[in-house]
This record gives sequence, C-alpha cells and structure tokens, in this order.
Amino acid sequence: MKQIDFNHGWYYGKVGQNPETEVTLPHDAMRLEPRTDQSEGAGHVSWHMGGDYVYKKTFFIPQEYENKYIVFEFEGVYRNAEVYINGEKAMYRPYGYTNFYVDATKLLNYDSDNTIEVIAHNGDQPNSRWYSGSGIYRPVHMYVLPNKHVKLNGIKVKTLNISPAKIEVMIDTNTSGEVQVDIKHQQQVVVTKTAKTEGAITLEIDVPDVKLWSPDAPNLYTCQVEFEDHQYETTFGIRTIQWGVDRGLEINGERVILKGACIHHDNGLLGAAAYDDAEKRKVKILQNVGYNAIRSAHNPCSKAMLDACDELGMLVMDEYVDMWYIHKTRYDYADYFSDWWRADLEDMVNKDYNHPSVILYSTGNEVSETAQERGIKITGEMTEFLHKLDPTRPVTCGVNIFFNYLSSLGFGVYTDEKAKKSNNKKAVGSEFYNKLAGLLGDKTMKIGATLHGSDVKTRDAFANMDIAGYNYGILRYKKDLKKYPNRLILGTETFCKDAYEFLELAKENPRIIGDFVWAGIDYLGEVGIGAWVYEDYAPDKNNQAAWMTAGSGRIDITGREIGEALFTKVALEKTKGPLIAVKPVYQTGKHSPSAWKMTDAMPSWTWPGCEGMKAKVEVYARAASVTLLVNDKIVAKKKISKGCRTFIETPYQKGTITAISYDESGHEIGRHTLKTAAEPTYLTLEPEEETVQQGGLSYIRIAYTDKEKILKPMEKNKVRIELTGGKLLGLGHACPYNPDGYTNTETNTYYGEAMAIVQADDKVDSSITIKAIDNNERTVEINIPIRKESLC
Repeated sequence: MKQIDFNHGWYYGKVGQNPETEVTLPHDAMRLEPRTDQSEGAGHVSWHMGGDYVYKKTFFIPQEYENKYIVFEFEGVYRNAEVYINGEKAMYRPYGYTNFYVDATKLLNYDSDNTIEVIAHNGDQPNSRWYSGSGIYRPVHMYVLPNKHVKLNGIKVKTLNISPAKIEVMIDTNTSGEVQVDIKHQQQVVVTKTAKTEGAITLEIDVPDVKLWSPDAPNLYTCQVEFEDHQYETTFGIRTIQWGVDRGLEINGERVILKGACIHHDNGLLGAAAYDDAEKRKVKILQNVGYNAIRSAHNPCSKAMLDACDELGMLVMDEYVDMWYIHKTRYDYADYFSDWWRADLEDMVNKDYNHPSVILYSTGNEVSETAQERGIKITGEMTEFLHKLDPTRPVTCGVNIFFNYLSSLGFGVYTDEKAKKSNNKKAVGSEFYNKLAGLLGDKTMKIGATLHGSDVKTRDAFANMDIAGYNYGILRYKKDLKKYPNRLILGTETFCKDAYEFLELAKENPRIIGDFVWAGIDYLGEVGIGAWVYEDYAPDKNNQAAWMTAGSGRIDITGREIGEALFTKVALEKTKGPLIAVKPVYQTGKHSPSAWKMTDAMPSWTWPGCEGMKAKVEVYARAASVTLLVNDKIVAKKKISKGCRTFIETPYQKGTITAISYDESGHEIGRHTLKTAAEPTYLTLEPEEETVQQGGLSYIRIAYTDKEKILKPMEKNKVRIELTGGKLLGLGHACPYNPDGYTNTETNTYYGEAMAIVQADDKVDSSITIKAIDNNERTVEINIPIRKESLC
C-alpha cells in the first residue's frame, strides 16, 4: 500500500468563483475572512464572516494504478463537505470534525489528468459555539491499495495481558490468503506469526521482554502485516485499562488520577489548521504545567494530536460532539445528529483504536437532552454502541448538572427556540449564562449543582455511562460518593481554582478518577469569557469585533505560562513550589469580569514608575508556611491553612522578591526569586527550538527584555517582521482584545511580548532569517538553521 501526501497543489476560492488562489493543506479559509460586527457567527467565531468554499486540484493517475483501489482520506473538512471527482459526486459528510474516506477507484481516468473538487459549506452562521475555521483544515492523503489488500483501518491491536504480555491482532482483508505479522520495537522484529485468512482473522501473539506503554514510559511498537507481497503498518502501545468502584481508573494495574485540561481544536495564531508541529507543541506545553491528560473539547481530535500524545505519554479523552438533537446555535449539527451519530462514532473509534494514549470516550458536552427520557435512552445507546466497537475503553459524557435542572424547569441554556433567536446583538443560550457567571463568580454553577433537582435530572443518564461526567460539580463529589456507591466520578469540566481541592479529594477517593480544567490553553472564539483586560489594552470595549479569544487558559494564546499555570504546577504536584506571581502593579482600573479566570498575576517584578504602589503578590506552595522577602528584607510571614495559594500585599520597590516555603517543622522546602529587569531595554527574538525541519514550524517569541532576557511587561510597542527562508504563518499577541488579528506582518505587544510563527521552506537547506523592527527603530535579526531530518 502506498500512502501519498495529497496536500500540495490545491486552489481555493468562494463558491461561485473560479478557485484561483493556490494553497497547501491544511488550510483555514475562515481565518482570512474579515472580522466585523455584521458577522452572523459573532463572538463564537471571533467575529469572522462565514462562507462557502471550493477547493480544486488537478492530478495525474498513471496507468499502473488501473487495477488497484484508490482511496482519499480527508482528516477534517469544516463542514457539510461535498467531494466531486471528475465532476461526479463521490461523497457527502456533514460533520466537520471527523475523518472520512472517498473510494475513487471507479471515478478516475488512468494515464490521464483528473480533478478533485471539495466544497465546504460554512456560510450558514452561527453553527458553532467556538471558532470552527472553514475548509480543508486537516491533511489529505491518497491511498493506493493493490487488488488484494488489507482494508484501511483493517489492523487493530488489543492488549490481552501484560504479565506475560499477550496481544490480539485483528486483520481485515478483502480476500483470502496468508498473512505474516511482525511485531517490532525500535525497528527490531521481536516476534513473527503467520496464518491463513478467509478475509478476517484474529491472532493472539505473545510479546517477549515487553516494554509497556504508560504516561511515564510511552513505549511504542509497530505491527507490520504482509499480505500478497505488500506491507501494512500501524503503531500501537501495550497497556491495559481497567476501571471500577474498587480501583478507580488503572493503567497497567496501577491507579492513575487524570490531571487534565480541556482544549479546543484550534492552534491559536494559526487558526483551525492542524499542523503536526503545532499539535505536538501543544502537548509539550500542557505537560510542562503538570497536566497528564487532555479532553478534546468538543469534537474528535486530529491524528497528529493522537500521534503526539502516544509519543509523549499524554492521556486522551476523545469527545464526539457538542450537541445532540437540541440546537445550541441555529445551524449547528443537531439537524444531522440522529442520522449520523453511529457513522461518526465508528470513524472516531477507527481513528483512535490503536492509539494507547486514548483511554476514554465522551459522547458529548453539556447536552441537556440527558435530562429527558429520549436523551437518557440515547445516552445508553451510544455507550452500548461504543462498547461494541471497542470494549476496552470506558465511556462518559460531560453533563452540566445545574444546566440540566434549569432545562427541566423550562429555563434551558440550550433550546431550539433560543438558537433561532441567536444573533450578534443579543446574548442568548450559553453566551448569556457565561456572562451571568462572569458577574456572579464561579460558584454559581457549582452551588446550583448541589440542588436536589440537579441530582434528579442527571442520575438516570449517569447510570447509562461507565463514568459520570460532572461539569462544574465539585461540590457534589463527597455527597454523591456516599449516595451512589457504584458511581465513578470525573470532573469533565472544572474551574482552575478548584485544582488543589480536586486532587486532595481524588487521592483519598479512587472513585474520583480525574479532572479537566476549562481551559488548558486560551482559544479562538467564545470571545472574552475568560478575559481580564484593562482599558489600556482595550481602549474601545464597545468595538465587539475587536475581541478575538476567550481569554480562558492557564496558558495564553501564544503558549506562555501565566500565573494560573504556576498555580497549576503546584496544585497538581508538578512542583511543591514556592512560585511567585504578581498582579500588574500599575493596573488600577476596571477589567472585564470572568468566572473562567482565577487571576491576572504574572511572574514579573519589573514595574518601573510604580515604586511605593501596592503590589498584590500571590505565592503558590504546598507547605505549612511561607515568608516573603523584598530586597532580602522580610515583608510577610504567613501560615498556609488551606489550599496552596497565599496572598500578600507589599509596596513595590525594584530589586528582588523572594518566597521561601517551610514544612511543619520549620525546615525550608524551597525558594523562588523574581528580579527587576535592568536597563537598557532590548528588543529580542527567541526561537523555541534552535533549528527547524524543512517545511516545519518555528515559534519565535518577540519580547522586550534586559541583557539577561528578563521580561519588561510595561513595554508597549508595535513590531514589524521581515523574513526570508520561510513563510510567516501567524503573528500576534496574547490579548483577547485584538482588532488586528494574526495575519499581518506587524503586531502590537501585550505585556511586553508577541509571537511569530514561521514555516520553513521545504526546498532549501539553509536557514530562516527573521528581522524585527519596532516603532522606535529598535532592530534585531536572527538566523534559524533549517534541517532535513526530523528530531526524534
């Protein structure tokens, strides 16, 4: 079998126009649309206009392929995709987040040019509650299969036992014949087995000297199948998953607590385009903060994301959809759900099956249908269907407990009627409740979840899942552990400030299997729900279309760790601390409220001109007490009686600030120091990696610092980028209020920083040269070597 990259040589344009703009996939057409307050998708999609797009490619098929099978795989087209080959309709797929296959064998002309045309319909807005992107935003491949072949997704590997190690290999072929199976580790064959098949065969294979897959040791194997002189491969890991009231969730027989983060599918400054490097970078950043799991909110994640999670040891809860049969926005997937959910789930499982990182399926998010008799039945049907497709993984669904109760009272957050009223002038549905929660604080939903009616309207749906998914229900945990002794509880969506409390509860209660914070990384759309933005960075708050991101994330849209990430590191025991974050000392005005942001503190002690002003310091430590020093003088001593977050106020003065943490006996545990940046000020460019692969991505942080690279967050300037040896894919800053977007060659800084994302040329072996010039004529230039091979 040949797998051919089919991402180059495409042309795209609006439907009704000749596609004349050449693009390389993945491609996000919405990102290039204007942002305006006339957008029907409104803040859901960062105020971009929608559109219907056509992608067209001409390609040659040689005569030698005539007796073979030709199949195209589209990993993701948003949305309502129509595929035409040589003018004939070959496929229609409405869901924008699932991969699908197009059998082109009988539609192609051999020894001749052919055309493929893809239409992506995204003009009917609103149809999403977050930034969806448009077009062919994930990769495309062409598969050339011999006349007698192993079917696509026709190799599935399951771990039967780990001591001794035994796996089950299921092989699906289109005809009878002999198969040879080689199990490889690090390119070395460790075991071989041959057998005859009549079209489907299941083999049990013992694996000697096994290297198990786990988050701490993500060992991977290759299963190579030879059939009719052709080879087929899949990567897998050997590991078991078990769950139950007596053990919680176990991997390889050892309990694992999911310390998770919800993430949307977008890649920040790149929009919805799913580049391999961007997906892998996201996983690395989340792991560095202390997360060991991700929730793909609220749609199946990309293959590149799963590959990265397999390689790096990140656990995955792959989620299906955001709505069932009740609309959340006027044109969303609710109209298609009933007819398509079985096919969608089957494709999701086929994608996920051999990935050891996938340990949990979710059938939906905040679907208030789970409060209705019809929805309760569907909950069970989907769980049962997933068990038939894959009995090795448990099934959950993220349920907003309080919202279910409101729905039963006729005050549903999501209703078909509210979806029809949705427009860009009035907040309805989730947008209204997000704003209400911002005003009332994070306790609104958590207290609401404790009401008796909230329990009544969720218990039957929870009984139809393997694991009950609680969105913002942490105040129910202790009570429900007693009331429902056979229930496993997962915090499918939670607030940042609850991380410490969750982990302490989970340590003592195995039936609490984990937590997924909203959100791990800031994301596009759902604008402003987590934003703490002051007037100096949002001068015209009435300019709705200037808002770009949610502002909700422990990590900002550029990938930078902010104060909440430092808190998370301590709360989730990535470190005991102490770590210091300081609220911007000079910011004394009002900011936009949010329940999805814990603090705007950042790790900086550089606030020139603020001498003598009150500095609000946050110290994060797992300790009995902390001492704070400014310029080596003690300014505060505090005992820590609850949690791991301590507040201290002290007059700002330049120099150093140091936190020291102590145990119960008064012994020092650790210390952390922040230092004031010195003069003069430098404009700097700092690539995250020293080199970049041909065609790969380089992330380059733009920052104002001193000579020691200490950030100066009060520097505000506009920076222009000049580039050779690559293409500038994205440029921007982390402020949720961003009228300029990420597609220009210049950007403002936000608290002294911005980010450039460059794609290296794929036909040279030299370097990227990137130059930054600010409006004060400061200039900096760096070279990033381009390498041919990938880094393992």
